[in-house]
Amino acid sequence: MPLSTDPAPIEALAIRAYTATTALGRGRQAQADALAARRAGLRRNDFGADPLDTWIGRVDGLEDAALPPALAAWECRNNRLAWLALQQDGLMAAVEAVRTRHGADRVAIVIGTSTSSIGATEEAYARAVDSVVPADLQRPAVHQPHSLGGFVQAATGLAGPSITVATACSSSAKVFAQAARLIQAGIVDAALVGGVDTLCGSVLFGFNSLGLVSAQPARPFDRDRDGLSLGEAGGFAVLERDDGSATLRLCGYGESSDAHHMSAPHPEGLGARLAMGDALARAAIAPDQIGYLNLHGTATPANDAVEARAIDALFGDGLHASSTKGWTGHTLGAAGIVESVFALIALEDGLLPGTLNSQVPDTACGPQLRFDNAQRRIDYAMNNSFGFGGNNCSLVFGRA
Repeated sequence: MPLSTDPAPIEALAIRAYTATTALGRGRQAQADALAARRAGLRRNDFGADPLDTWIGRVDGLEDAALPPALAAWECRNNRLAWLALQQDGLMAAVEAVRTRHGADRVAIVIGTSTSSIGATEEAYARAVDSVVPADLQRPAVHQPHSLGGFVQAATGLAGPSITVATACSSSAKVFAQAARLIQAGIVDAALVGGVDTLCGSVLFGFNSLGLVSAQPARPFDRDRDGLSLGEAGGFAVLERDDGSATLRLCGYGESSDAHHMSAPHPEGLGARLAMGDALARAAIAPDQIGYLNLHGTATPANDAVEARAIDALFGDGLHASSTKGWTGHTLGAAGIVESVFALIALEDGLLPGTLNSQVPDTACGPQLRFDNAQRRIDYAMNNSFGFGGNNCSLVFGRA
């Protein structure tokens, strides 16, 4: 198969604000501080009545958080995390600014999630009596895939297209590509993009049933890696046409669907290479201009080996590439936005994260894989997010 469709370069989009809330804390600075200090957010699993023997990235204070009374109809764990994330780093002020400039109906909402608020549906079934759901959970809006998108629309008052992207672990990376197309087509002038996924039984025990969950903290690209650690997170970014004032920009995106297997990557990483190649082509840059690459890097034996092979085929030895899932866990549908935030931190601060918990490099992986942090100025950063079924997305961010 061809390794590039040779897409035309795109007009870069301004990133007006960005934020993430993870097991490392709330907001951009909490993420940057933890990355710099190499402080992990993983803990022994304490989620649920009968916790699985694993490690998780759990967001502190989420059980005590509350939605405003006007949004009470959307109450659930996932939407509480979305609300917390929306309050960080001036995100809501940036939303208000683009709404004022363009009108509420000219700002899209594009949200990625893997499980949405399925945790609320689990609770409804668990508490049902004679097949009757308890009264406080008789809210159909939270028992469907668009729960998160509907909540964000209600919370922000935006009236443009509201779209949910659910492509497993690539979901909240693909939102950037979807938003770029909406803006380029003239359908909207700006977009609020993001993603949220929270821990629940379906996630923990579902991944465990596939034999993918480790009993230890995740060790991406380590010789002895044996599986992932799951986490929860939420994050958002505001995109707009660049009028020349932007500091950070979305420069390119690449997507592919290799459909090799329901849960295993293509053994040669062809879909991953296609996504990365197209992202570089749309950004109109060469591979050696990428200063940092945040890898999907789940710490499962198959994923890491295949992704490393794809990286080695495209990039030179000087690339600093790493997985940050040892800090946060694999946050599923939120991984794309969270790891895009890490790429943007690398651009702003020159902080290039290493790969936490990993000690012995896998000899099958190339020299691009770095375990230690580095500090230097870069002009472009890339993020990879790959999902079940061969849903691949790569994003290129740059300094203005």
